[in-house]
Amino acid sequence: MTHVILGATGQIGTELAKWLHKDHGNRIRLVSRSPSRVNDADELFSADLLDANQALRAVEGATIVYLTAGLPMDTQRWVEQWPILMNNVMNACKTHGAKLVFFDNTYMYPQTDATQTEETAFQPHGEKGRVRAQIASTLSAAMRQNEIEALICRAPEFYGPGKTQSITNTTIIEKLKAGKVPMVFLRNDTKRTLIYTPDASRAMALLGNTADAFGQTWHLPCDDNRPTYCQFVELAAHEFATAPQHRIVKTWQLRLFGLINPQVRDASELLPRYRQDNIFSSEKFKARFPAFKVTRIPEGLATIATEWRAQKK
Repeated sequence: MTHVILGATGQIGTELAKWLHKDHGNRIRLVSRSPSRVNDADELFSADLLDANQALRAVEGATIVYLTAGLPMDTQRWVEQWPILMNNVMNACKTHGAKLVFFDNTYMYPQTDATQTEETAFQPHGEKGRVRAQIASTLSAAMRQNEIEALICRAPEFYGPGKTQSITNTTIIEKLKAGKVPMVFLRNDTKRTLIYTPDASRAMALLGNTADAFGQTWHLPCDDNRPTYCQFVELAAHEFATAPQHRIVKTWQLRLFGLINPQVRDASELLPRYRQDNIFSSEKFKARFPAFKVTRIPEGLATIATEWRAQKK
C-alpha cells in the first residue's frame, strides 16, 4: 500500500507523514513543489497540483491520497485556484482508483455561537468561505454518487509546534517566543475551540487507515475544555515564563492595518467568529475512536515551549 500526501511540506502534511510511518507503517510518497523527506524511506515527488497531468503522475500507484495542500491567504487565488486543484486531485484519484482523504477547514460554517457538527449547514461569510463550501460540496456529491471513495476531515483553528501557520500561533505563540505582547482579535472573553496540529494529523492518519470511515465527514478531535483567549494567553505565558499580558485589537484597527497588509485584509471575513463563542464538536470521532488520546491545551502548550527552548540551545 502506498500512501501519498499532497501538500507535504506544511505542518499538517509533515506530521501526517510521521504518524503514517510510526503508527501504520505505510509506504509514503511526499508530493509538493519542493518536497523533503520526513522519514528515511519516503519517496519524493515534485509536482504542481494546478497542472492536471502533474497531479495524475503524482497520484499514480497510490492506495490512499491525503490532500493537505494549502494556498496563501489571498482571496483571488483561492477563488481561482481551489476549484482547479480539487478537480485535478479528484480526477487523478478516480483515474488511478485511489481513495481520497481531504483535510478541510471550517470557513464555510456560520460564524455564530451555535455548536458546529458534521451536519451543520454551510453558511459562508465571504469569498474564501464560499469557495471552500464549493469544493467540499463537490467532493461530497461525488462521494454520494459513488464516483470516488473519499472522506473529509474538518478542523477548526490550529495551534501547534514547528511551522504551524494559524492566527493563534501568529498572534499569541510567536509573539511570546519573541518576547512581545500577544494580540487578541476583537474580544478576549469568548470560548475558542482549538486543535493541536499533531492531533489533527494523527487522527487523519487513523481515519485514512480505517475502511469504514470512508464516505463520511469527520470533525477531528479537540480538547473540549475550551478556553477564552484571555485564559489561553495565561496558559501560554506560564509555559513561556513571561507575564500574561495581551492587547485586544479592535475592528477599526484591523481595517486600518488591512489597508497596508493584504494578508490581514484577506483574513477579514473570518473576524465575526471572534465576536462570540466558537463551539466545534468532535463527539462523532471520539465515539468511534474512544482510545484516541486528545492532547489537552496545557499539555500542548507545554510541549511547544519545551521544543522551542531545546531549539534555542
